[in-house]
Amino acid sequence: MARLRTSTQSRAQQVVEHLYSNLEQRIIASPPGLCPVDISAAFLRMCHAQTCGKCVPCRIGIGQMVHIMDDILDGKGSLESIDVLEQTARVVYETADCAIGYEAAHMILQCLDSFRDDFEGHVKWDRCIEQLEQPVPCVALCPAGVDIPGYIALVRAGRYADAVRLVRKDNPFCSTCGIVCEHPCEARCRRNMIDQSINIRGLKRFADEQAGVVPAPAPQPDTGKRVAIVGGGPSGLTAAYFLRLMGHSVTVYEKRSQLGGMLRFGIPRFRLSEEALDKDLDMILSTGIDVKLGIGIGDGDGDVSIATLRKDYDAVYIAIGAHEDRKIGIDGEDGPGVVSAVKLLRDIGEGHPHDLSGRKVVVVGGGNVAMDVSRTAIRLGASEVSVVYRRRKADMTALSEEIEGAEAEGIQILELHAPKAVLRDEEGQVRAFLAEPKIIGKIDSGGRPRPEAADGDDVAIPCDVVIVAIGQQIDSKHLENNGIPVHWGSVVTGDSGKVKEVPGVFAGGDCVTGPATVIKAVGAGKVAAANIDNYLGYNHIISVDVDIPEPALIDHPACGRVNLRFRNANSRRLDFEPVETGMTCQEADQESARCLRCDHFGISTLRGGRNAQW
Repeated sequence: MARLRTSTQSRAQQVVEHLYSNLEQRIIASPPGLCPVDISAAFLRMCHAQTCGKCVPCRIGIGQMVHIMDDILDGKGSLESIDVLEQTARVVYETADCAIGYEAAHMILQCLDSFRDDFEGHVKWDRCIEQLEQPVPCVALCPAGVDIPGYIALVRAGRYADAVRLVRKDNPFCSTCGIVCEHPCEARCRRNMIDQSINIRGLKRFADEQAGVVPAPAPQPDTGKRVAIVGGGPSGLTAAYFLRLMGHSVTVYEKRSQLGGMLRFGIPRFRLSEEALDKDLDMILSTGIDVKLGIGIGDGDGDVSIATLRKDYDAVYIAIGAHEDRKIGIDGEDGPGVVSAVKLLRDIGEGHPHDLSGRKVVVVGGGNVAMDVSRTAIRLGASEVSVVYRRRKADMTALSEEIEGAEAEGIQILELHAPKAVLRDEEGQVRAFLAEPKIIGKIDSGGRPRPEAADGDDVAIPCDVVIVAIGQQIDSKHLENNGIPVHWGSVVTGDSGKVKEVPGVFAGGDCVTGPATVIKAVGAGKVAAANIDNYLGYNHIISVDVDIPEPALIDHPACGRVNLRFRNANSRRLDFEPVETGMTCQEADQESARCLRCDHFGISTLRGGRNAQW
């Protein structure tokens, strides 16, 4: 008979567990820009420390790879050393008994395949091909390159208008991004080494709310150059804003009756209010940008062609959004009762909300749009809303806070079920949604486990309406008809965002990358503005005259992160008022004080003053 045993960790075990925890924190906070060979050697050394030593490949092979890597980094290696490293890694990968051995070897093989030039650079010149830098992690991971430590320091000092001005040097959508940005900057915040990342988005929102209306900077002297922007979404308006500040004359052509693109027609008002969006738009337009609404690219009445724009303007930037829906491709999909998420949200943005009172709704998809539209359906009166997703909930691309918010409002998530058919009655009305069960399988090329067929019966979910939220695409037909090269639904561009074989025409944002986030669209618009400015023969500098407070030499003890709060789910699900509330002054003061000021400490290259440049 087995006996129950209990044990207490020894002091050594407790220390080792603490070391593992500390290592995890450091990995999370690892900034981009590190030497890839050095970081690979560090991971290899860690794997060697974990081996049990029972099999020769782990005990001897990984140790040999560590020695070779050390020789390469110390300038003692040769090009033959790289070949020996590869051969050794392949032997270990094929013969190791456990995951520690073959995964360590697999990592080295991947590294040699991905950045062999850097290995050779260490042998030939004792350095990487690229200059080794340790950039400010949050700034490096922001697609728009916003000076995050700078505006946090200004918030800490109570200089909220200056904080907004500093943000706008790189991102004109300060109000909008303070509310809906996916905050990739927080992923590698060095504060993770101590406790948790700083609530960067929350501090941006606080600064914007406290500052009120901050006037736009004055444009530089007119250059006489004219630029046309096709698309009034975040990418197009960002490019228009910076090009206007550079002194160029800018005209924005927008197909719809209002500016904003997916910010207005794709994000529900309970997440982004019209007041916040219009605040940004008013500031951008105050610089003197001309706007022509209701004009698209095509051959219809009121449309304009690319050829005409090329003739009338010195440069053209195409920044149309992904406003077209994707079909599932299942039986019963075509017909009444099935609507795309794009159309439902767009109709609301145009003032024509659907009436879902008392209806049972099924939403297909697992991204942020699926969460947005499911929460919208509840507010439109749906009695039940179910989200059907073919992978696990943990694999959803939606932000965790969006998933939690949807579930709190009563949305049911049916994971590991793929769409199979829309079932209709004799009159053609939707009566149920048929989903087939899945089991999670092997990891795909994108790093997520693939759903595979599972044993079990199909599930019929009673419903009246099916909302499809599986992705979006651009309307490329008119672009192709206008001579713009398109491949797999995306505009083909070359260096500097120039459209191939069409001089003077640039493209960026969703029409090039596919559907992306707001901050990525802003970053694309910023890059486009710089490239177009260079194409026109200029090299304008965008600057801001804001002095950043010097960092205080104080201790930074562990401190809890201030998270933004939400209105009660039972009441917020009944209206379209914003669900999230901003920080209080006390919370913002505490959260801004947590910043480690990585712009001054812990980087290998110090930047110049903030009143300079991009």
